[in-house]
Amino acid sequence: MNKDRVKGKVDEIVGSATRQFGNVTGDSSTEIKGAVQQIKGKVETAVGNLKQAAHDAQVKSPAPRETDAEAEHRRR
Repeated sequence: MNKDRVKGKVDEIVGSATRQFGNVTGDSSTEIKGAVQQIKGKVETAVGNLKQAAHDAQVKSPAPRETDAEAEHRRR
């Protein structure tokens, strides 16, 4: 788990709690701030997931293979 995913999850949880607190207290400003933080967390989590997928793909990809032309050139 990378830092973007962790930060995103924290923002999602804190945003959700803030939004619910605003809803319970009737404070629409707090409710909106919580919703915005929650959305920000979802975006950060998605970015973290993309970074992790790119990293995993890079690690799992095989070493580049030599083309026929490169092999022929090397033999000369």
